[in-house]
Amino acid sequence: MYVAVKGGETAIRNAHKLLADRRRGNRSVPAIGLEQIVEQLALAVDRVMAEGSLYDTELAALAVKQARGDMIEAIFLVRAYRTTLPRFGYTKPVETSQMAIERRISATFKDLPGGQLLGPTFDYTHRLLDPELAEDGVMESPDRRVEAHEHTPRVTDILGKDGMIEPDGEMPEGVETGDLTREPLSFPLERDLRLQALARGDEGFLLGLAYSTQRGFGRSHPFAGEIRIGEVEVELEVAELDFPLTLGRIRVTECQMINQFKGSSKQPPQFTRGYGLVFGQSERKSMSMALCDRALRARELGEDITAAAQDEEFVISHSDNVQSTGFVEHLKLPHYVDFQAELDLVRRMRSEHERVASNSTETKEAAE
Repeated sequence: MYVAVKGGETAIRNAHKLLADRRRGNRSVPAIGLEQIVEQLALAVDRVMAEGSLYDTELAALAVKQARGDMIEAIFLVRAYRTTLPRFGYTKPVETSQMAIERRISATFKDLPGGQLLGPTFDYTHRLLDPELAEDGVMESPDRRVEAHEHTPRVTDILGKDGMIEPDGEMPEGVETGDLTREPLSFPLERDLRLQALARGDEGFLLGLAYSTQRGFGRSHPFAGEIRIGEVEVELEVAELDFPLTLGRIRVTECQMINQFKGSSKQPPQFTRGYGLVFGQSERKSMSMALCDRALRARELGEDITAAAQDEEFVISHSDNVQSTGFVEHLKLPHYVDFQAELDLVRRMRSEHERVASNSTETKEAAE
């Protein structure tokens, strides 16, 4: 007989104590500080800020520590905290063309105005474990060039001068940008809401979809037009002032994907865009976002929707890792009544199956 397992508040309190104990670990090992996480696990912090939709390195580091390194749990914590914050208004769109660039590469043009800047990247490492990192050794200081202040136009701006790429997207006059954190989603979505959802979406899920588009599931033949990482100013327009107020600077990663487009009755053959912009340094996420953005523009561009990455409702409804986690992990909660009902149903079905099988055997024996 199946019986419900009873726990209660005492068991839950003890589970929390055990979690705290496991989080701290061996007491002879120094506790990890938030500054260490911010400085030395920066990419984890950046992911939590991006998918948690809150730019605060210290809070993201706290979430990583509290979650014991579980990125999705940390993102959940940041999202929950975000809902408690007051909203003062909407900032102006950040001007990534004015970015203080740390890294800038293009797979389409070798010689760019302003040059290519490799910056901090794993791209050219050998992916071999470095035993020296096990010790706190002395790090060699990187070489730094004198700031040249050279103009760094976007690759898409260069192509746009000759009409080789579609114009940059703009919101129609009189139409306000949507906010998926304030209003429930209703399909089909406009691109502004899709980009918001993709920016908050799970990196692994979007990476898988992006990969599928490159393997033929989404009519995609992309080029990385430009990837740039750096700091941009965030400005807020205040009613009492006739100029925008600078709130500070944030680090972002921007990706412009370029895709071929054969044209239509309304548009000549030209390149189209896929766009990705996320908090912090996160090239893989911004590239995946850009590839998915382009795939989801199939309806807008009059293309046939034949792949999962082109299905707006499928992608947006399943890309949020907090929602996905909640729905999957709710299976751990008690379902005793449901299971007892299912168990009773299966027992009755088995009895009926055995009865029918027995009657069939008797009929066959009688016939013989």
